[in-house]
Amino acid sequence: MKVKKAIIPAAGLGTRILPVSKSVPKEMINIVDKPAIQYIVEEAVASGIEEILIITNRGKGAIEDHFDHAFELEHCLKSSCGKERLYEDVLCVANLANIYFLRQKQTKGLGHAVLCARSFVGDEPFVVMYGDDVIISDDPVTAQLIRVYDEFGKSTAGVQEVSHQDILKYSSLRVEPIRDNIMKCLDILEKPTPDKIMSNYAVLGRVLLTPDIFDLIQSSCPDPRDGEIYLTQALASLAKKDRLNAVDFVGKRYDIGNKLGILKANCEAALAHPEIKDSFKAYIKELAAGI
Repeated sequence: MKVKKAIIPAAGLGTRILPVSKSVPKEMINIVDKPAIQYIVEEAVASGIEEILIITNRGKGAIEDHFDHAFELEHCLKSSCGKERLYEDVLCVANLANIYFLRQKQTKGLGHAVLCARSFVGDEPFVVMYGDDVIISDDPVTAQLIRVYDEFGKSTAGVQEVSHQDILKYSSLRVEPIRDNIMKCLDILEKPTPDKIMSNYAVLGRVLLTPDIFDLIQSSCPDPRDGEIYLTQALASLAKKDRLNAVDFVGKRYDIGNKLGILKANCEAALAHPEIKDSFKAYIKELAAGI
């Protein structure tokens, strides 16, 4: 079955980037001239996704506004000489895909957020695109996962190796090579203690799931450490049943729920931006010379 649906969990509070996230959703933090979540939606569209559900909560109305038409602004730009490209850019945002919104009334973890999307997904495979993670790649990561799913017919996690220190904050996978950058996932553990690290491969930002995941999430127990329902627990069940593959994806990931991640994303995106890359590169060289 063709993968044509994606969900973007975007209900997190953004505590790691306070105080700005008190009034601005972290997903709306800009990377040069676009909010972070627009990069994620554009990746979905470039991968052939047709319908997107963004899961929000109170205080996130700016996300919904961004993907809606702004008729007054559009009219102003359309009637202004020399602003044709800006008009097209603004109009394009509202027409990227069929985008829907659902509030997660209690932020009870990623697993719970995915479960909220059950009626939207139905019995189709779908992609979960973490709202914290912007991944830049000439070959969209979601498209990379879809190709592997099309071949093997199993849920597929996007993974990369992280440092030994960082794996303690993520999920550690036990994997077995299949070929190239494709692996079979045999087990997965969320936030392992140092003695339980299985590898430095961690799930980072993208997971393609088959609809049987919902029953597994439903039967998952909240984590005793924080009461959240982790998606990892359901993924581990899939792995132990030989129903989960992993792809060491090609792409540069930025954690936009992290202050340093936001700065890195802005810096590197600015160096590639057609309007400002030359002047920004000159500024960086000048700045670096004085450090």
